[in-house]
Amino acid sequence: MVALNFPTYSFRFKQIDGKAYIFDCIRKKFIQLQPEEWVRQNCIQYLMQEKGYPSSLINVEKEIHLNGLKKRYDIVVFHPDGSIHLIVECKAPNIAISQATFDQIARYNLTLKSDLLMVTNGINHYYCHMDWQNECYNFLKTLPKYTI
Repeated sequence: MVALNFPTYSFRFKQIDGKAYIFDCIRKKFIQLQPEEWVRQNCIQYLMQEKGYPSSLINVEKEIHLNGLKKRYDIVVFHPDGSIHLIVECKAPNIAISQATFDQIARYNLTLKSDLLMVTNGINHYYCHMDWQNECYNFLKTLPKYTI
């Protein structure tokens, strides 16, 4: 897999029928290793190891309903009370982050109501804080560390 703009982390890999799989510590199973999954797994490690987010508050690849359509978010981090703290949208490294990517995560956030958003393709990372009063998001230089 391509080198990403994250610290280097240790992962468990295995081969099944000639295909590479990576162990997802949140879903507790091996997932086929595709470019977007590589970004997702590195991002999970970044959230836990660099930013201190507890694995028990992280959820990966779950279905949500938006305007009658079924969609899947990449990563959501919850507050201990069950409200959503952070939504992460992951793209493969070869996919440029565009306005459409921000529009996608903003649509998810209409339902999820998170205060923080992160968009990454593993190379470029963008962090935003929601300004609900002005109905916009403000870019941050970095993602805040987890605090209770």
